[in-house]
Amino acid sequence: MAQRNPIPEGIKQPARQVASHPWVERLARLGYAAKGLVYFTVGLLAAQAAIGSGGKTTDSSGALETIVTQPFGKFLLSIVTLGLIGYALWRLVQTILDPENSTQEMNAKRIAKRLGYAFSAIAYIGLAITAVKLIIGTGGSNSDTVEDWTVYFLSQPFGRWLVALAGLVVIGVGISYLYQAYKGKLRRYFKLEQMSRKEQTWAVRLGRFGIAARGIVFSIIGIFLTLAAIKSDGTQARGLGGALAVLAQQPFGAWVLGIVSLGLIAYGIYSVIEARYRRTSNL
Repeated sequence: MAQRNPIPEGIKQPARQVASHPWVERLARLGYAAKGLVYFTVGLLAAQAAIGSGGKTTDSSGALETIVTQPFGKFLLSIVTLGLIGYALWRLVQTILDPENSTQEMNAKRIAKRLGYAFSAIAYIGLAITAVKLIIGTGGSNSDTVEDWTVYFLSQPFGRWLVALAGLVVIGVGISYLYQAYKGKLRRYFKLEQMSRKEQTWAVRLGRFGIAARGIVFSIIGIFLTLAAIKSDGTQARGLGGALAVLAQQPFGAWVLGIVSLGLIAYGIYSVIEARYRRTSNL
């Protein structure tokens, strides 16, 4: 039986035009590169901490603070900020139009993916705002944003249930990343005709390693969110930097943190490969 395409032609054509517009595609590709640089920086700092050479476990905001302190840091961070804005806009396009058309039927999986795109857009808009603050010199926030938001929601009616739900969702995202890494079906996202066999192989290897590392980190974040809901204590929540710090505190923590940090570095490189070869529309 032929698979039904849920997108009417009257909607599909404008969606294709938006997704394939040169500026939309350029911003999306710059966004993948910017995201890659942020993850590479987080992973590099964590790797340095793991081997005791002066790094630290930090989150995306900490990575931006590291970038701005480098030579020509504000100029570099300005480019990264533009990329983060571009990536957020691309996520909004994916939320509304689903240009990659990754699942044909309008089912729970497709709805979940679109909600994920929307939350990603919000997160990267927030990260872009932090970057702008660093550029103009008003400083980024040194507080744990996840902890702050958790404390806020726990003080609201039904807050514990909302935080618990968020924790379970984040755990689910982490597990889905681990499953995606296990399956390794990443070639479908790339313009394979423009890549050599060696490039395809390394893109998949780096992607699987990096996505698995993200899966581990997201799972830890979700576990601590759930724990915060159970104990009704927002200080139990952890963000990306906190999750990496938790890994460092485990038995053989330096080794575990080192492996996960290398995975985040791999994911950063994978994102840069996406910036070059990602297929932005299957409509």
